[in-house]
Amino acid sequence: MTLTAILSTLVLLALIDSTSLGTLLIPVWLLMTPGRVRVDRFLIYLFTVSGCYFAIGLIIMFGTDAFLNNYAPLMVSKPFLLGQLAIGILLMIISQLMDTKKSRARAAERAASGGGYIFKWRTRFTGEAVSSKISITILIGLALTAVILELGTMLPYLAAIGILVTEGPAWPMSGILLLGYCFVMILPALILLAGRLLAYPFLKQPLQKIDNWLMKNAQRAAAWIIGIVGFLLSVNAIYDLGWVQ
Repeated sequence: MTLTAILSTLVLLALIDSTSLGTLLIPVWLLMTPGRVRVDRFLIYLFTVSGCYFAIGLIIMFGTDAFLNNYAPLMVSKPFLLGQLAIGILLMIISQLMDTKKSRARAAERAASGGGYIFKWRTRFTGEAVSSKISITILIGLALTAVILELGTMLPYLAAIGILVTEGPAWPMSGILLLGYCFVMILPALILLAGRLLAYPFLKQPLQKIDNWLMKNAQRAAAWIIGIVGFLLSVNAIYDLGWVQ
């Protein structure tokens, strides 16, 4: 594979990765904050996500995946799978408790009054009333959480690392290409940030509508996500335990 083909493939995979939870959905949510956007905090979040991806890529490139393979027997042992099943069932129960008629009614009331936990959390991330140190700590925690949630869906990133290892140039050029990949991942979010800063008067009304919808439906969406994760964990554990064929 030529260098041009490698670069083209890496850019394509990076753009696919740029549509994930941590690189697009959460940045859009942060940009929908009313009033002035705290650019410094937004960039801290984005570059934390990008930096985590870069670190994970370096770890994989230098062969730590072989070290992790040593723990494969533990991950298919009966105690581990039973624990995974218990966690999956617990998550599904939590999702049901979160999504009730009363909770939906309260969420609608909070959205109508401009409140709700999603508004409060975003205020902690970006608001003026929160100290910079606390806000930065929370933002870094949010970025790390997003990366952890995406670990199981890093297929484009893993494919890119595979290309760099098998077809790409030697170190340190491979590391530079990996760093460029991680930057392209957050490039769409940076473009959206520029649009938010330059064209907010035109975007204010549609952003407000999206914001109200998000505050009203955030808890229900979170419940669905938790339930789906719990279901997948449970099904995987049941299958690996050999209870179904």
